Amino acid sequence: MAKLNMVQAINLALAQEMEKDADVLVLGQDVAVDGGVFRVTDGLLEKFGDQRVVDTPLAESGIIGSSIGMAMAGLKPVCEMQFSGFSYLMMGQFEAHATRMRSRTHGQITLPMVIRMPFGGGVRALEHHSESREVLFAHLPGAKVVIPSGPRNARALLVAAIRDPDPVVFMEPKHSYRAFREEVPDAEETLPVGKCQVVQEGTDLTVISWGAMMRPALKAAAEIEKRRGTSVEIIDVQTIAPLDAHTIAESVRKTGRCVIVQEAPRSYGASGEIVAQINDRALMHLEAPVKRLTGYDVVTPYFGREKSYLPNAERVVAGMEETLDF
Repeated sequence: MAKLNMVQAINLALAQEMEKDADVLVLGQDVAVDGGVFRVTDGLLEKFGDQRVVDTPLAESGIIGSSIGMAMAGLKPVCEMQFSGFSYLMMGQFEAHATRMRSRTHGQITLPMVIRMPFGGGVRALEHHSESREVLFAHLPGAKVVIPSGPRNARALLVAAIRDPDPVVFMEPKHSYRAFREEVPDAEETLPVGKCQVVQEGTDLTVISWGAMMRPALKAAAEIEKRRGTSVEIIDVQTIAPLDAHTIAESVRKTGRCVIVQEAPRSYGASGEIVAQINDRALMHLEAPVKRLTGYDVVTPYFGREKSYLPNAERVVAGMEETLDF
């Protein structure tokens, strides 16, 4: 079992699925000759050739439109938006066609396609390169939105996304690409799309997060356990849409307290939907208001102020303290 970073784990998932299924192909800007801007697709061109690893023009609408046609014809395209901040140029094709095809054809046509996109801050990038806008895609009926937090679940979730019959937006946190390594099995491994993962069981406080924010959440949970002896349950959401509200509510019913850590701006984010689901399903079990630790309602700042924008372990610990002391 090799120790891989997230880039290597995603590359492994792509290579293994392309080896197993001749209908799987990769396309996007610079994914072939250069192996992707983050080298996620490095080596795939040499293994599978230029009919299955395709460099495209810089045209996000064209990339997604071509992928829709391929999926309708029976292929399983995995297309890349080089950065999530450029993905808005694909939204006409995605919203008008990809997310609606199953409904439009009464289930006769599904679109087994994956849209990969690096997202989020923490890597000192420029404007349009650091947004965390997962809720824009999650708001569209018919779209599935998956966000891994580490190498092992990135590999397992991407395999599941490629095999899914519907379009999946697979958002990869850039800050986690090379930040750490995990043991990733050589043998096939999948995790279900649409299910949270209970990373750690506890009885006093539920902590919920996803993507790169799992790291400060885990660090804060360890600190609060050491400082106060608190038993913390930690949930990695993994799939923003469809949201596994059942697992979240079950945890909150048990602990009575909840903290959500989200990189995206506070207003209208996924954390707000999670709070609403908790209110619907577990309100009478709450011992304190649900606490949200999030980014701010501003454009993601340049790298000089980026650290002040992103939630960190200290902010999360403070939020946990407030919730426990309520």
